[in-house]
Amino acid sequence: MLNAFMIVLREGIEAFLIVAIIFTYLRKTGQRGLIPAVYAAIATSLAASATIGYLIHQASEDSEGVNQALLEGILGLVAIILVTSLIVHMQRVAPKLKQTMQQKLAQATSGRAGWLAFSGVFLFSLLMITREGMETALLLLQIKDQSRLLIGALSGIGAATLFAIAWARYGHLINMKRFFQVTSIFLVLFLLQVAIYTFHEFTEAGVFPNSEFLHAATEVWSPDGKYGQWFSMSIVALCLVWLGGAYLTDRSRKTPQSGVPASQVEEAR
Repeated sequence: MLNAFMIVLREGIEAFLIVAIIFTYLRKTGQRGLIPAVYAAIATSLAASATIGYLIHQASEDSEGVNQALLEGILGLVAIILVTSLIVHMQRVAPKLKQTMQQKLAQATSGRAGWLAFSGVFLFSLLMITREGMETALLLLQIKDQSRLLIGALSGIGAATLFAIAWARYGHLINMKRFFQVTSIFLVLFLLQVAIYTFHEFTEAGVFPNSEFLHAATEVWSPDGKYGQWFSMSIVALCLVWLGGAYLTDRSRKTPQSGVPASQVEEAR
């Protein structure tokens, strides 16, 4: 449940920020008539991500024995490669994400007829939002506790929605840098768990030499294993500890460095 909540919360907030940047650009450039293209892209990307995720899930459920283990191992490997590459990409482009998106939107709309501009905004928005949707679907497929997955996912959607509402009013008070740092740590640690589970599934499929021995050795780290069951709680706890330490560090940096006691500074104000 916690894994699903954190995944959907992060991806939901990323998607919201992308949509917010697109809306802001269209409004500021006087192209409000293209806003319906963004709504159409949101609906299309949600439907596409849900459909593809469902089809992959069904394919995994319909497989049996060795075939199912091999398929789940392949899906885990795809998730690791895709999500890791996206994390690295976002870390590189995040400081200039708004500027980059606005440049691409300008290229998609500048000097084009109405339907061409509409198509450009639609395709750009669809690509950006679907990337988040597919990342979410692949990550959720790696959560093996299906009984609470829906609760966690719905809670994550609700929290992301509340964040979007709060952002519209109190955005200047939210430290987005810290949020994405801590959720990146969570995803990296979660992918470590996925990597262990993927290796475990490949050994069950007999891909490696001495697979039986390796399968037994990694059983305790599987989602249902002795240590695997506590892995999710440990990830969240570690992230909370890191976030608390980062908060205290930020506060200490705001303390006046001039040697004058902070109390005197406050009185002077």
